[in-house]
Amino acid sequence: MTRKQVTFSALLILIAILAFLPVVVKKDSTINLALLVLLYVSLASSWNILGGYSGQINLGHAAFFGAGTLVTRSLWLAGWNLFPSLLAGGLVAVALALLIGIPAFRLRGIYFAIGTLALAQILYITVGNTLPMISSLPAQSLATYELVPRYYLFLGLTILTTGTAYFLVNSRLGLGIMAIREEEDAAESLGVSALQHKLLALSVSAFFAGLTGGAFAYYHVGYYPQLPFAPEWTFDSMMMAYIGGAGTIIGPIIGAVFFVIVREFLVLKLAELHLIVFGVLFILVVLFLPGGLVGVWGTLQKALARRSRPKEIKLTPTRES
Repeated sequence: MTRKQVTFSALLILIAILAFLPVVVKKDSTINLALLVLLYVSLASSWNILGGYSGQINLGHAAFFGAGTLVTRSLWLAGWNLFPSLLAGGLVAVALALLIGIPAFRLRGIYFAIGTLALAQILYITVGNTLPMISSLPAQSLATYELVPRYYLFLGLTILTTGTAYFLVNSRLGLGIMAIREEEDAAESLGVSALQHKLLALSVSAFFAGLTGGAFAYYHVGYYPQLPFAPEWTFDSMMMAYIGGAGTIIGPIIGAVFFVIVREFLVLKLAELHLIVFGVLFILVVLFLPGGLVGVWGTLQKALARRSRPKEIKLTPTRES
């Protein structure tokens, strides 16, 4: 079997295990932990489509996540079916992304990063001021609340997000997006439209962030509407992508699993210090492990391959007397 076939088979086995997890495991705490991992995998993968593959640092991912949450929650509680509500949340997130992306991408430099950060902060403050009351499910929805359907929603969303990222980066459009990340001027000289490819990556990234926010709205019983717009949703997504390996498919998955497990441990043992620990860890990864955990694994594989190679024996010719 080739390496791709082995990877594909491993992914199918992993999906099958996750699909049967609620059947085998009956503890809500375990299912909830797995659900959180899926939520963060989807969120980190959506950030990675723009930040990892196109190289455009998004400091306002929470704006798209929060917009999806707010729209989906409002429509669903107003009587809409869940899936049209999710789709509406994703489309509103795309509209917000284009609102800031079209003018910002026409300029070089850090204008896009500053623009997204400003958008997220404006929405965070505005929603907090206009919707100060907690958003809770009505009594009928509380009476019929089940965790397993929420788990399967996040599982399907995670598969959809990572699958879309995989097919996108392995397509002609994906090659154009990655070419812009490496050298924008050279890519444009070859006929690749930087603006169009950046907007495509931004739209796909924002759409899946909005869908993840909608699933979050369906999952949570009660929360303040301001919560999904908080800056930590952006920086957690970015941190998970970089820890696992930005610009790779499996990197956000590894980063999300690592992040959730370590965070749960630190919250139990060092409740006051877990944010500091992750902040220091993020700085160390950016400085010393720019490829993340995936890069470390690749380096180890190359080192082992070099050691396992048979040494070449050089024969020096002797001079006949």
